[in-house]
Amino acid sequence: MESGSLHDLTPSPLRGILSSGGEAVIANRLHPTAEPEERAYLVAVELKGGGGSGRATDRPALSAGGRWDPQSSLEELALLAETAGACVVGRAVQRLQRPHPAHYVGSGKLAEIKAERGRIRYTLVIFDDELTPSQQRNLEDALQVKVLDRTALILDIFARRARTREGRLQVDLAQAQYLLPRLAGQWSHLERLEGHIGTRGPGETQLETDRRLVRTKIGRLKKQLEAVRRQRALYRRRRARTGVPVVALVGYTNAGKSTLMRALSGADVFVEDLLFATLDPLTRRIVLPGGHRVLLTDTVGFIQKLPTQLVAAFRATLEELSEADLLLHVVDITHPNAAEQSEAVERTLAELEVADKPRLTVLNKVDRLARRDGSPLRGLGDLAEYELSLSVHRPDAYLISALQGWGLEEVMARIEEVLFEEVSAAGRERPAAGRAG
Repeated sequence: MESGSLHDLTPSPLRGILSSGGEAVIANRLHPTAEPEERAYLVAVELKGGGGSGRATDRPALSAGGRWDPQSSLEELALLAETAGACVVGRAVQRLQRPHPAHYVGSGKLAEIKAERGRIRYTLVIFDDELTPSQQRNLEDALQVKVLDRTALILDIFARRARTREGRLQVDLAQAQYLLPRLAGQWSHLERLEGHIGTRGPGETQLETDRRLVRTKIGRLKKQLEAVRRQRALYRRRRARTGVPVVALVGYTNAGKSTLMRALSGADVFVEDLLFATLDPLTRRIVLPGGHRVLLTDTVGFIQKLPTQLVAAFRATLEELSEADLLLHVVDITHPNAAEQSEAVERTLAELEVADKPRLTVLNKVDRLARRDGSPLRGLGDLAEYELSLSVHRPDAYLISALQGWGLEEVMARIEEVLFEEVSAAGRERPAAGRAG
């Protein structure tokens, strides 16, 4: 069975948690089953005194913490929803000391959200943090619509994007781990009949059967991924014996890593202005200006509040970072939350215990900037003032446009300088700021 969405691995009461288009056979006839576009209502909580949104006390540390304001986080959630095929029709933010244990939001805000359904006809409510299983059940009972959290949304996008067998295995595992604690609520319609003749046993039996099936699936996927992990480790050992250094691209999702991969290696990489456009790792050999060869690896992009299920499931892929000789951190310098995105990447690298790796930073997409008079940039020469400032204050950071090819020769020369001691001292000086791109 191929990975598609949570629908693929769940019992019938849970199906429909995530929609997907396609075709189905009904009464031996093919009918298009592309569902109407989901109308999504987004909800976030702003923690009083903490500044940011999110589950401050019971979430793992894989998030940007309080640096993200709730409106910026909701903007990103809207992009995720649109990437998954939904249309965002409304949003709400509530300031609380802590999320409500039963409904995430307070009773007053919950009543407002419920009232909005009649006005804007939303069909789906998405919360900007991971809900507990009981919160999700309570919210669906109160709102009478499908309720998702950020984690389920990201998992759905990953399921749509995974192409290779390894990627599908990893997404399947993350989905199953997310699903397991939520199974009990899917049989609550039978629990309400408890005590009635003929209803008690079947519900309990079905729930335990489903739990056993999901646990069996998790065990099988872990064994398959362990085999993938051993295979990757063997490949890395063989690669290490060749003495060819590895440069790994890291960065926030949609920062332009795949575009940079294509520009530096000439690889036919899927490139699109989407969140998580590519998931599967790709490695290509490139030749640096001095003739040295290195392996360039592109890995999955990061995001704030990255689901821990994905971090665990993608361990085989992310271990590529631990074997890298140099990390090339790609930052979308034009994004209004570039600093917060960079911090989210740094926190994730720390969680993966690779934060101490040698690092270079490339500030990408400068071609989207404008000159002082508002006219388009013609090259890096128009950013001479900023390049000079970087050379003084951030000598490890470089302005580039992967799309236009600006600044790439300088970055490749710097990679060679970091990785190979035999490069001449003359080549170690950073070129003067302000040269044309």
